[in-house]
Amino acid sequence: MQLPNPDGQFPKISSNAWIFDNALIIGNVTIEEDVFVGPNAVIRADEPGSSIVIRSGCNVQDNVIIHSLSDSEVKIGSNTSLAHGCIVHGPCEIGENCFIGFGAVAFDCILEKDTLVLHRAVVRGVKILPHKVVPDGIVITDQITANALEDVTTDLAEFKKSVVRANLELVKGYKQLQLENENLPFSILQENEIEKTKSFESSK
Repeated sequence: MQLPNPDGQFPKISSNAWIFDNALIIGNVTIEEDVFVGPNAVIRADEPGSSIVIRSGCNVQDNVIIHSLSDSEVKIGSNTSLAHGCIVHGPCEIGENCFIGFGAVAFDCILEKDTLVLHRAVVRGVKILPHKVVPDGIVITDQITANALEDVTTDLAEFKKSVVRANLELVKGYKQLQLENENLPFSILQENEIEKTKSFESSK
């Protein structure tokens, strides 16, 4: 669902993005091409002066929340992954090729390119330098701790790339499905698949 904010600003979404029907996108939001937005994601720029920009090739997975405070912005660089259930709250700037893990929180911070924030970590009020990894579950609220982070390992770098590749394939696949069934809304396609499954199971 896509809605305007109280100032009448509507989301601007590339026709080459894939947005699930039950994702909620409100207000001054820009989503570029090849972006995947999963079920129940909430992307909300509805407070005065707020904005959210999601660059090409990003994926915003199930139950992710992106929100921007009044007179602040969220910028998410290209080919960045926001994994299931994470929260990105503006003011916040995330560079290209980053990864934010399950249930992690990024607020009032800058994450430079190729940063990984692993699962359930919290980053607030700091700047993370490029190619650094924030370990699982850690809370970082001071710059000294942020500066002491270790570099991303080869395995984690490959994992990060694999997540982007998988979600770009999902965008491609869902768009192809839509083209092949262009007269049907996606919700009806899903209902048809359920009926096919029921028929198959009853025939066993």
